[in-house]
Amino acid sequence: MKIDQKYLDPNLKDFIDDDKIWEQLNAAKNPDKSEIRRIFDKAKKKIRLEPEETAKLLQIEDKDLLEEMFSLARKIKEEVYGERIVFFAPLYVGNNCINNCKYCGFRNANDAINRKTLTMDELGKEVEVLEKAGHKRLILVYGEHPMYDADFIAKTIKKVYSTKVGRGEIRRVNINAAPLDVEGYKKLHEAGIGTFQIFQETYHHETYKKLHPKGDRKANYAWRLYGLDRAMEAGIDDLGIGALFGLYDWKFEVMGLLYHTIHFEKMFNGVGPHTISFPRIEPALDVPFTLNPKYRVSDEDFKKLVAILRLSVPYTGMILTARESTKVREEVLPLGVSQIDAGSRIGIGGYAEYDEGLIPEKEQFQLGDMRSLDEAVRDVCKHGCIPSFCTADYRCGRTGAHFMGIAKKGLIHNYCIPNAIFTFKEYLLDYASPETKKAGDEVINKTIKKFEPAKQDIIKKKLQLIVDGQRDIYI
Repeated sequence: MKIDQKYLDPNLKDFIDDDKIWEQLNAAKNPDKSEIRRIFDKAKKKIRLEPEETAKLLQIEDKDLLEEMFSLARKIKEEVYGERIVFFAPLYVGNNCINNCKYCGFRNANDAINRKTLTMDELGKEVEVLEKAGHKRLILVYGEHPMYDADFIAKTIKKVYSTKVGRGEIRRVNINAAPLDVEGYKKLHEAGIGTFQIFQETYHHETYKKLHPKGDRKANYAWRLYGLDRAMEAGIDDLGIGALFGLYDWKFEVMGLLYHTIHFEKMFNGVGPHTISFPRIEPALDVPFTLNPKYRVSDEDFKKLVAILRLSVPYTGMILTARESTKVREEVLPLGVSQIDAGSRIGIGGYAEYDEGLIPEKEQFQLGDMRSLDEAVRDVCKHGCIPSFCTADYRCGRTGAHFMGIAKKGLIHNYCIPNAIFTFKEYLLDYASPETKKAGDEVINKTIKKFEPAKQDIIKKKLQLIVDGQRDIYI
């Protein structure tokens, strides 16, 4: 893989202007309540906010305005996606890495980590454990290393799709890996990739430079920043962005994510990212930087940034990971989150180890929520939401411009909720504990009643097909 020379040009000016972002944030201090409510009114229309507007939301301190914002974030999420939460699991394929990112447990100089790459047989065993739990969506994660090239990643994608246990199958494989060139992305597109996800880590240029040592491949800010542009050029129109909160000022990072979204919309005819992720830095084995980071994000600020992202980019999926504690996840979930992982293990081979009664050690970082998938599903039901394992959008071509056209109009829930019902019913019949099955059936019945009678009949007929033994039914 060759890096295009333009990304090596020290004079290359990208779309993140650090000084401009700080000017906007400083100019937005002490916002007037009437200004904030005008921005709320715009957000209610599910129109993406401009940077100056988001900057003002980031400066809100008034408790009444914060409560209004939290309430509005939940309302917008439900109007776009409905009261459903999509479940997935991360699967770490290999932790070899040529980089020395100062905040990462996988950094090359970390001798405390056991280096391992799953064989295809070992990968199959990991997938089998996840399928037996009921998972239908995975995100495969890789270190940055020449052995994890496009051919290897494509091979792992095919292996996951071909591994099936009973009624278990993975219907959607997303990827979190190092940026590729266009030809590499084309290989993944042909292999049936779902979303390609790249976190910029931090959008602040000087901080990025300090945290990614010179000479490492990841030290090239521009190569990473434009990584998803190349994916779009290769035909992958389903993209995920993110920042690791705690590396730099959280308000700046929110602005960076918004500017990245705006860049996509300008470059690709209104198609923004399908998902935004916002993990916070967590302690990692033998990584001193993670123990007391200067820019650690408090729980209260974390709630703010989630709600502000939902208002700023109302049509985009938002991913809350198991890095967070169960308590924090339950508090933040109503503020606009649409996807979560559950039953996660982030050691290489960790699912098979856990299935055998072992607790995986020496992972990339510490997880905060160790609930099983069954427990997490049941708790989501108790909060009035319906769990979903749906992958229909991708297989029906509702990605890229098609997805954005539906989501921006607030209509994607017309597909999401029925498909959530169908996939959740599969889960309840095939995998759920009796307690979860009871809670799940109650949520399904309540959700069906929200539809008009004609649609209720359609949903009930398809549900009966599932009860009778059919699987993978969607609209």
